[in-house]
Amino acid sequence: MSNSVLYMSMSLDGFIAGPDDGPGQGLGAGGEVLHGWLGDGGGDPMGYRPSGPSAAIFDEFMATGAVVVGRRTFDIAGRWNGDHHDGVPIFVPTRGEPPEPPSDNVHYVTDGVESAMAQAKAAAGDANVMVHGAELAQSLLRAGVLDEIEIHLMPLLLGDGRRLFGGERAALELIRVVDAPGVTHLRYEVKS
Repeated sequence: MSNSVLYMSMSLDGFIAGPDDGPGQGLGAGGEVLHGWLGDGGGDPMGYRPSGPSAAIFDEFMATGAVVVGRRTFDIAGRWNGDHHDGVPIFVPTRGEPPEPPSDNVHYVTDGVESAMAQAKAAAGDANVMVHGAELAQSLLRAGVLDEIEIHLMPLLLGDGRRLFGGERAALELIRVVDAPGVTHLRYEVKS
């Protein structure tokens, strides 16, 4: 059975983006340091694969069988040109009339985050479902359909920007710690 897993780079003070995040500045002003543990990219998702212990973490999230992403995050990311990685289905919970999907991989879901997650898990089969987006993660936690959280904790204080969590409450169990150059990967199981 698949798990839903939020993968998120975060500063020690809880920010996942600097101030003024939006189109053309997806990680906000100064927020690009949050992805400093990744490779340089170059257009191909595998170009972001880091070396050392972080490589296994990268391989893990690139092996997910579906993606559930918040609408805001999806739009800021340029809708990934319709493909996050390897043609896996992308489910985007949205309110109101959704736009035309950029590809057959993209599925706008208008009947709630629970439905989006159920559809993603069905599509993923035995593979995990990658979760993207702070507001979406908060909604999934409230709905009780977020299974795990993987934080890529960066050793810095960003000071301002977009926080991952607001007023949510949940019991978490630390199930894995991977200390790597420039980042510590913390994996939690959501208990309640």
